[in-house]
Amino acid sequence: MKIEEKLTAAVVSGLKALYGQDVPEAQVQLQKTKKEFEGHLTLVVFPFLRMSRKGPEQTAQEIGEYLVANEPAVAAYNVIKGFLNLTVAPAAWIELLDDIHADEQYGLTPATEQSPLVMIEYSSPNTNKPLHLGHVRNNLLGNALANIIAANGNRVVKTNIVNDRGIHICKSMLAWLKYGNGETPESSGKKGDHLIGDYYVAFDKHYKAEVAELMEQGQTKEEAEANAPLMKEAREMLVKWEAGDPEVRALWQKMNDWVYAGFDETYRMMGVSFDKIYYESNTYLEGKKKVPEGLDKGLFYRKEDGSVWADLTNEGLDHKLLLRSDGTSVYMTQDIGTAEQRFADYPIDKMIYVVGNEQNYHFQVLSILLDRLGFEWGKSLVHFSYGMVELPEGKMKSREGTVVDADDLMAEMIATARETSGDLGKLDGLTPEEAENIARIVGLGALKYFILKVDARKNMTFNPKESIDFNGNTGPFIQYTYARIRSVLRKAAEAGISLPERLPEGISLSTKEEGLVQMLADFAGVVRQAGTDYSPSVIANYCYDLVKEYNQFYHDFSILREENEAVRLFRLVLSAEVAKIVKLGMGLLGIEVPERM
Repeated sequence: MKIEEKLTAAVVSGLKALYGQDVPEAQVQLQKTKKEFEGHLTLVVFPFLRMSRKGPEQTAQEIGEYLVANEPAVAAYNVIKGFLNLTVAPAAWIELLDDIHADEQYGLTPATEQSPLVMIEYSSPNTNKPLHLGHVRNNLLGNALANIIAANGNRVVKTNIVNDRGIHICKSMLAWLKYGNGETPESSGKKGDHLIGDYYVAFDKHYKAEVAELMEQGQTKEEAEANAPLMKEAREMLVKWEAGDPEVRALWQKMNDWVYAGFDETYRMMGVSFDKIYYESNTYLEGKKKVPEGLDKGLFYRKEDGSVWADLTNEGLDHKLLLRSDGTSVYMTQDIGTAEQRFADYPIDKMIYVVGNEQNYHFQVLSILLDRLGFEWGKSLVHFSYGMVELPEGKMKSREGTVVDADDLMAEMIATARETSGDLGKLDGLTPEEAENIARIVGLGALKYFILKVDARKNMTFNPKESIDFNGNTGPFIQYTYARIRSVLRKAAEAGISLPERLPEGISLSTKEEGLVQMLADFAGVVRQAGTDYSPSVIANYCYDLVKEYNQFYHDFSILREENEAVRLFRLVLSAEVAKIVKLGMGLLGIEVPERM
């Protein structure tokens, strides 16, 4: 039983004994004692003054005396105004560490068949270009969020919606037909997604040249953009695609397959995966089918030009387009269709969309429309909205080919990790395979941690050099501490020391050791908070604080050289539990930790 639970129950008993009042446990507020005061946990006594009919200090004094006399976990107390600071007895810390030690999955709640089913959509790439830095943040957040939601006892379905249709896809297809000379991933040695991305950039280059030429002939910018032959051809191709033209569809299928093979490689390297992938080429038709249903029910209305709209003025929003006058669908219609398919496939209790904050309005509208159309989770859908990610050099644009490619970024991070680890001697004595694996773990760990430690709602600048520092709030610093603890535990095993299931009683602990046990116990609450707030950064920063605290302990106290056997065992178990919690916490973020470095 956690110390907070024990003390809460004791306070409830004390209030009954002292003042004859039954108090719900939720009214007992315990918080960590502030550093400047003595004690571990502080009880706020103001809510109990009505029943004690005494001043805050006297009430705190009476409750403190009761707890010291009746609860063995309380060793001492002191009163500061209306706050009762409680000092927890060493035996209670030992018992708590034993409990954490006995639970391999401490802090994580397994799902059951009755658990709510949460679907999380993330990644959402376009098939006209490779994944870039913005997708990296999206994928890492989505994957971490899925792990955290599952660790809070939910069943989770990870899903992806691929934007595989539309004018931007036709641009790449047309450019390949015109300038590609039959180039394939095999003939070029390029990943399929990179190959197609090159043609997206090529389209933009030729299109801009056509626009410039037409403007020289006296057309305005708007006229030139509308009249450029390339853009007209791309639009014609889209019309053919929508009409199911066999040639256009065959080319589209071939080029998309190249892209998917490339995406799969990137996802594998990034360590993310999906349970179900949806394609907009299927879902947009489903969405179009829901529009007549909405019209029949009076949820939508049709304008004279044939376009269909939803009036959201009652919700404080405006009128939203659902079908254009030519009958083509918009993103909103596609999202309704995707929701329809998903709801048919899974009994979803909650839906979370991991999409950038530029789409905040879109999801506000989608929630209202899905609720109107009768989706049970429509009203409570969650838009996990995150900020932009940039490099120190500034913004990126895919059509101009100035994007930071996800594959290049990961390769660069691994190369930097290889170089930095080598310079610091952290790869000494390892086989080339082991060294390469550690470079991968450290490089990708640096990238993931740097992105996930920032509050997702904020815009951020990703700085590759800063992220690979072995000191400070970085992935490699946490990974190195884990490897250091594993090394200590290996040495203990070589010396014939095995960790006991329960620690001996009567060990006296330092304040630093008590603080570390308390921090380990906090992990369960941190996982809960990260799930409630949809916040991977809470776990990232907890892991950093824990290893920072452990490193100070490691610096100040002997472990294997400690002469008192009981204390030595305690410190080894404490170290093992710090390593375990770090591995669990980093695992929730999708970050591996190396056994040695």
